[in-house]
Parts: sequence; structure tokens; C-alpha cells
Amino acid sequence: MTSLSFAPALAALSLVATLSTAQAATAPQDVQAGTYQVETTHTQVTFSLLHFGFTEYSGLFSGATGSLTYDAAHPAASKLSVSIPVASVQTTSAKLTDELHGADWFDAARYPTATFVSTKVVPTGTGTANVTGNFTLHGVTKPLTLQVRYVGAGINPMDKAYTLGFQATGTLKRSDFGVKTYVPMVGDEVTLSIAGAFEKQN
Repeated sequence: MTSLSFAPALAALSLVATLSTAQAATAPQDVQAGTYQVETTHTQVTFSLLHFGFTEYSGLFSGATGSLTYDAAHPAASKLSVSIPVASVQTTSAKLTDELHGADWFDAARYPTATFVSTKVVPTGTGTANVTGNFTLHGVTKPLTLQVRYVGAGINPMDKAYTLGFQATGTLKRSDFGVKTYVPMVGDEVTLSIAGAFEKQN
């Protein structure tokens, strides 16, 4: 009975040890080169904007797909292409979430996908870079620059896939993309915060 009662605890400790090992820092220059695919379930795109001058209000997109070609020895040669289903948008208000799908906002039925395709990568330090690309939203394509920071890489203990992660931020004006409802009462400038996870394919 005693040994059985300790079994769950030992299993939990083993998992913690495995996770700790997986989270050990991999230096940016030691990241494996290759082709990666977006790990959809752990990639998130958060947006925030000023709401009637009172709060910074946030929402979330999920379901991203895409690919990354990466070589730590030549980061400027990296290529990134990501697609995001607009209908995945969520907020803490069910009414607002429903409205955002409609023609006054994202018009998800007409423009179901937002995309980002990189055109230039400029390293700015160890594990950081500015990534410029063409961002398409609401049927409009404009240049967008993301400030990208390397987070970590290694074997995911859950699915055993070699995984690479970045955090990125950027800003845009939604009116530039034809999403003008309630501007300027609801802020025009939108801040993006992206948690990007990628699994190595080859």
C-alpha cells in the first residue's frame, strides 16, 4: 500500500524533472537548422487596443498554421509564412466576439484568413531580430515589422518533437486595413503579441 501511494508522486516528480530538462536553455547559436511547421495548439496571437480611453482591451486569435526555414548560422536568410483563421477570434465578451466576425469588423466570411509572409530578417542582437513582411488582413496587404525574441528550443517531452519558440511584438493601424469601426473612440493603433511555437520537420 505504501509503495503504491508514492507511485503518483514519483511519476509527478519524474515529469517535473523531464520538463526541467526540456526547459534548460539552448543557446540561440545552437538551435537546429531546418524546416519547421507552426505548432498550432501552442501558438497564440494576442491583440490589444485602447477601449474608449479607459482600458487596454485584448483579444486572441488561434489556429495558426505555416512554416519557418531557419539556420542560426545565417538568421538573415530565415523565411516565415503564417496563416491565421480570422474566425478564431475570441474576447471575454461573447457579444463582442460575435460582432468581430461581422462585416463591420473583420468580416470573417468574406476575408477568412490573415497572413504574414516575411520579406526581410535583420538580426539586432543575440537571439533577437526585426522581421519585416507583408501582412494581409481584411483583404488589404501592408508591410509590418515584428520585433522577435528567441525564447528556447529542445525536445518537447510530451510529443518528443524538436520545438523552437519565439516571442514577437508589433503595431499596426487597423484603419489601414479597412477596419475602422468606432475609430477614434476605440483605438486605431493595435499592438500584437505573438507566442510562436514551431516543430522541426527535417
